[in-house]
Amino acid sequence: MVDPILVGMVAIMLAFVFAVYLFLRRIVTGFKQGVEKGRNDRR
Repeated sequence: MVDPILVGMVAIMLAFVFAVYLFLRRIVTGFKQGVEKGRNDRR
């Protein structure tokens, strides 16, 4: 039988990794948009 505490720990770790991924993706997309906006403003 699978240990419920272990399952809970794995689920929390996966949720944490997913949250970090979304957070980093948001930073990268925001940075790209800022760079493109800066390029367009200079013209």
